[in-house]
Amino acid sequence: MDITIRLAQQPDADELLGRSPLAALVGMLLDQQVPMEWAFLGPFTISRRLGEDDLDAHRIAACDPEAFAALLSAKPAVHRYPGSMAKRVQQLCQYLVEHYDGDAAAVWRDARSGKELLDRLTALPGFGKQKAQIFLALLGKQYKVTPDGWREAAGAYGEAGSYRSVADITGPESLDKVRAHKQQAKREAKEAKEAKEAAAGKATAPGRTRG
Repeated sequence: MDITIRLAQQPDADELLGRSPLAALVGMLLDQQVPMEWAFLGPFTISRRLGEDDLDAHRIAACDPEAFAALLSAKPAVHRYPGSMAKRVQQLCQYLVEHYDGDAAAVWRDARSGKELLDRLTALPGFGKQKAQIFLALLGKQYKVTPDGWREAAGAYGEAGSYRSVADITGPESLDKVRAHKQQAKREAKEAKEAKEAAAGKATAPGRTRG
């Protein structure tokens, strides 16, 4: 795998993401509760702190947990929650070692369908359905991993021409569009929650009966 990627918005970090399947998986794992480009810078930072040019699942899986947590916690921290994310990265690597001999690309290399690939991704530690669908869309849109039915398996994230997730980021302009979409989705979710709570409050107000 040697693909042009623009997720971290930093050349060295993006170069690693373009050639390292494990870096791509770890970046996706880190992509929560931090800016997207911060998450995808993480694999590069980890590799350099380990003194390597790439990530190695066997080495990370075998690291002392406290030492690995300290490595992610050193300033600038790899994540807002470096301790818990260090544990998740190790769990991911341990799973890859156990099930794929440490070869991250084996997760998708011979997947015969989008559904099969989605099932494999959701089985990874730290990958719920939404994260798995986003990564599946990223594989299809930018890494040329396109088993039959991959767009359908990725759900809305697989739609062509959308700006919903990291799968659609190819530079600063698309990053801004994806960020705007996420902010709008958060606003809509908040408004829907408030409307639901208001309706529930009216239904149980004094003088009203429920039934």
